[in-house]
Amino acid sequence: MATNVLAPVEPRIRHNYLAILVAGIASFVLEAIWYSVFLNAWTAGIGRTMEWLHANSPNFGLQLATALAAAVLMAIGLDCIIQLTGGQSARRGMKVGALLWLGFMLTVFCTEYVFEVRPWSLLGINAGFWLISIVAMGAIVGGWKKKS
Repeated sequence: MATNVLAPVEPRIRHNYLAILVAGIASFVLEAIWYSVFLNAWTAGIGRTMEWLHANSPNFGLQLATALAAAVLMAIGLDCIIQLTGGQSARRGMKVGALLWLGFMLTVFCTEYVFEVRPWSLLGINAGFWLISIVAMGAIVGGWKKKS
């Protein structure tokens, strides 16, 4: 007699750590490019100058390491959500990324910006980067399946 016929099956997540690392690095590189392009508008939006940032920022290496580690952690979370909610493909990864951005990132940014009275142009810069980044990471971790 089969006793575990009705036992729930736990989904199995198979992380592709190379894909996760590549997705994190891709986000990191995109961030460097994005904020280089929008540097003047971004510094104006945060009400700072580059001189102020250089004089008051913590260790630049720490900032870079934090950005890379955060991107890799986001790629891990995105990989889990993609695998736990359906099939794995680049297109589906992009959709999941866009929906997570819309449901969580954009809503958080909008709430913060309206209460902090920040310029909407800064919202466009910051939220725009994260839309492109999470969609790209979703494509990478969603489309790059781990070999069995």
